[in-house]
Amino acid sequence: MEKSDKKKIVFIEPKSPNLHIFSVFVIPRLGTLILGTIMKKMGWEVEVFIEENHDIDFETLRSADMVGISTITSTATRAYYIADRVREMNIPVIMGGPHVTYLPEEALGHCDYVIRSEGEKAFPKFIKCWSDGKGFSGVPNLSYRSTDGTIIHNNVLDFMTDLDSIPYPDLSLIKNGLKKTFGYSVIPVQTSRGCPFDCEFCSVTGMFGHKIRYRSTENILEELKQYNDKKNVIFFYDDNFTANKKRTRALLKAMIKENFEFKWSTQVRADIAKDPEMIKLMKKAGCETVFIGFESVDPESLLEMNKNQSVEEIKNSIRIFHKNKIHIHGMFVFGFESDTLKKINETIKFVNKSGIGTAQFLILTPFPGTATFEKLKNEKRIKFFDWALYDAHHAVFEPNNFTIEDLQQAQIKGHQSFYSLKQLLKHTLRFKVNALVIGFYARKLNRTWKKRNKIWLKALDLVKPNFDFKINIDFRQMVQFPKPEDINSRQKTGMAATRMR
Repeated sequence: MEKSDKKKIVFIEPKSPNLHIFSVFVIPRLGTLILGTIMKKMGWEVEVFIEENHDIDFETLRSADMVGISTITSTATRAYYIADRVREMNIPVIMGGPHVTYLPEEALGHCDYVIRSEGEKAFPKFIKCWSDGKGFSGVPNLSYRSTDGTIIHNNVLDFMTDLDSIPYPDLSLIKNGLKKTFGYSVIPVQTSRGCPFDCEFCSVTGMFGHKIRYRSTENILEELKQYNDKKNVIFFYDDNFTANKKRTRALLKAMIKENFEFKWSTQVRADIAKDPEMIKLMKKAGCETVFIGFESVDPESLLEMNKNQSVEEIKNSIRIFHKNKIHIHGMFVFGFESDTLKKINETIKFVNKSGIGTAQFLILTPFPGTATFEKLKNEKRIKFFDWALYDAHHAVFEPNNFTIEDLQQAQIKGHQSFYSLKQLLKHTLRFKVNALVIGFYARKLNRTWKKRNKIWLKALDLVKPNFDFKINIDFRQMVQFPKPEDINSRQKTGMAATRMR
């Protein structure tokens, strides 16, 4: 394929081979879209592949001057396959995202360059040096190999403070456009970065810092005005949308004044229930769903994970959000050091009785870059290092008080119990249509997951305490994951799954 005079860059967000409750919803991450928008402003031809949404046509990649790939841990296997294949075409590959930020040396085995942490300032500087044929010593956040093969990690810039300077992501760059779900387009918007909390299992603070940085209300409104349509649903990507109450109130009041037609959802902490007036404002401004990481209803587990929330706050938040008719998607995590099977069963019972519309029961996963990863790795309790398994739906480490198989089965039990016919009947009687629809979908998905993971579940029985795998096994075969090179063909048969957001 002939190249035009204008230089071309293709950004790719790879897909994960795994199933989860929100596999039907495709919400692009913002990194590739923002960098793509910056490159377009710099005069480059830009195309963005969201692989959940559209197959990669590798032949079209031959016209690219460079390919950028963003990856989280569960998509790393696929990302590396794509990078290897692109480099075989003699096209340079640069990677970014949480996984390669923490493991740049691993990534450089598959790509030419890695941008660690935030890329909005570093990436344009890299492109200028690359285009001009200059050295990269002055490019911040960059990891690369020198001419003698030595890996060099340049210093990382301080986190950006002026988020208003970041351009609005140009969604038109997405190949085939945004995928609609039930007739709606889910639009990703981020109004802040960072988190003041330091949950041991979370990689957010390592990627974006402890200090929260905010966009101005005026800047956010201008972006939202682009999407003012009843057929759009806004998902605010903020790790804690209501962290700064004064700022959130100002934004909500401004949204109410604009009288936007779209509905929206976001992530909050349970402690927002201490401010019932804020929740009323959220509802008035169009909030339809909140995603809350409750994690556990065991005080000891909450203390262990540095969650800084109480069981009473959890109960209170459920009550107040229900009172304001805002749907709750609760997320719970099994596998903490203080967890026992009894405590996990108590959490499952609590969730079933809580009236929460939808829920995810996740397995504690030691993502690289977290304190949990370092602790479990040092104790040699991580049994699998195949990143395709790091989707919070596969047990990859040996728990403290029960077996790895018990941990896996506890997660399965949670979903089976919560999405049972009895629970779905409750939604029917309460006229919770959304919860009912998602419930039937999740119930079917859970059965599909178990079918595809039949061999994996049997294999876990081999992983006894202190067992150490020393044989090379392709664990994707155990769970019937498509091989990285087969994902496109599997998608065409409807068998490919999506990443967990």
